[in-house]
Amino acid sequence: MIRDVIDVGLGILAAFVLYTLFGRISAGLLLIFNPFLLVVFYFSLVNGEIFGAVTGTICGLIQDSFSLGIFGVAGLSLTVVGYLTGLISRRINVVPFSRNFFFLLILASVELLVWMALYVFIFAERLSTGGILLFLQPLMMAFWGSLFFSLMRKLKGVK
Repeated sequence: MIRDVIDVGLGILAAFVLYTLFGRISAGLLLIFNPFLLVVFYFSLVNGEIFGAVTGTICGLIQDSFSLGIFGVAGLSLTVVGYLTGLISRRINVVPFSRNFFFLLILASVELLVWMALYVFIFAERLSTGGILLFLQPLMMAFWGSLFFSLMRKLKGVK
C-alpha cells in the first residue's frame, strides 16, 4: 500500500511537471494532452476504482489550481472517470492494445463530456475549444495511454 501511494505521488509530480512545461510551450498542447488524465487512467487500471477515484480527485484539484476558474470542475470529472476506469477494467479484459485503446477512448470522451457539461453549467458562457484541438484530446489520450500501458507491461514483464 505504501509503495502504491509513493508511486501515485511520483506520477502526480511527473504530471505536474509535464503540465507546467506544456503550458509554457503552448496552450494547445494542454488541449490535446492531459498528463493528469494519464495518471488517473494508469492507477485506476492497476489499483481499482477507489484508488482511481481518490487519484482522480487529487489530480483534478491540482489541474484546477492551474486555472483561474471555479475550483473543482476537473476534480469532479477526473474523480468520475477514475472510478469508472477502475470499476469497468475489473469486469472486462482491457489488456490487449486495441481493447485498451477503445476503452480509454470511451473514458476520455466521458471525461471531456463531464468536464464540458460542468464548465458550461457553472460558467454559463461559451466554451473555448481551441478550434478542433479540444475534441482531439480523447483520441490522443487513448493513443498515448495505450502506448504507455504497453510499455509499462513490457518493463514490468507482465503479459
